[in-house]
Amino acid sequence: MRKIFIVIIAGMAAFSCTNNNLFIDGTVEGLESGTVYLQKFVNKKYITIDSAKVNDGKFKFAARAELPEIYGLTPDTLRGAYMLFLDESPVKVALDTSRYARGTRVRGSALQDLFMEYQASSDEVDISEFIRAHPASLVSAYVLYRNYAYRLTPDEIRANVALLDSSLWSTQYVKVLEALAVTMEAVSVGKQAPDFTLETPEGSPVKLSDKLGRGLVLVDFWAAWCGPCRAENPNVVAAYRKFKDKGFDVLGVSLDFDKDAWLKAIEKDSLTWTHISDLKYWENSAATLYGIRAIPANVLLDKEGVIIAKNLRGEALVAKLEEYLK
Repeated sequence: MRKIFIVIIAGMAAFSCTNNNLFIDGTVEGLESGTVYLQKFVNKKYITIDSAKVNDGKFKFAARAELPEIYGLTPDTLRGAYMLFLDESPVKVALDTSRYARGTRVRGSALQDLFMEYQASSDEVDISEFIRAHPASLVSAYVLYRNYAYRLTPDEIRANVALLDSSLWSTQYVKVLEALAVTMEAVSVGKQAPDFTLETPEGSPVKLSDKLGRGLVLVDFWAAWCGPCRAENPNVVAAYRKFKDKGFDVLGVSLDFDKDAWLKAIEKDSLTWTHISDLKYWENSAATLYGIRAIPANVLLDKEGVIIAKNLRGEALVAKLEEYLK
């Protein structure tokens, strides 16, 4: 009876081993002991799904996971993860623990090689040509989703999705793109702005429609953690000060997740208009409603709530306000 039990256990162990499809053999530069976390990339953030102990600077992962897919590796979940494109090929990773893990080296992943090639030449890439060259690669779907969706029209998004191999159509990236095309049509210039309600830092609900009727309203999507947003804030402040007595208001919608950071940024940047958020990061309900995939972003509404312009920055914002409020 004992022999049968041993055979069963051995069989279960063998099944467990062969059932794995994700294999990472890694080293961590500058870390002799500790933990490395394996995270899955979901909607612009990483969710921890596994961990491995570091012994003498080495770690291993053998797990059953969705592949091909994007994962992250990090020794500290409070810091950013190193983005890793994985298929079912075993990979070797030398993880750099410095800021942004820029010195990390990966061997064994053709997807990662293609992504690094794209990164090195991204300024010169025509996304349609890139997809035609790599129609079945997860990298093509990700790059379209992450780097181009907010630049393209709904028709351009659909046209590029159609270039992707059908094996990618069920991925989270294509699903987001398809939904985004519909959303963008609903919030295009000339359309009525969808209403929403979020709370101020004090917990008071503010409805967008309650801000309408007196003049122009800029719905400004930003976050304390967003460097380009903070760089653009002085331009919004200058426009607000110039036009606030002529029928112009700003409603700041924050994609923050840290309330203290949000409040400090409001004070430091002298943002004296109404601020609201649900502190849900990229899952912010208003940002989702408006198809916001990159910040800073904004929509300018007339007093009836019709969208008259989008993504105005610097002098372009001032020029549009002068056009309507002269």
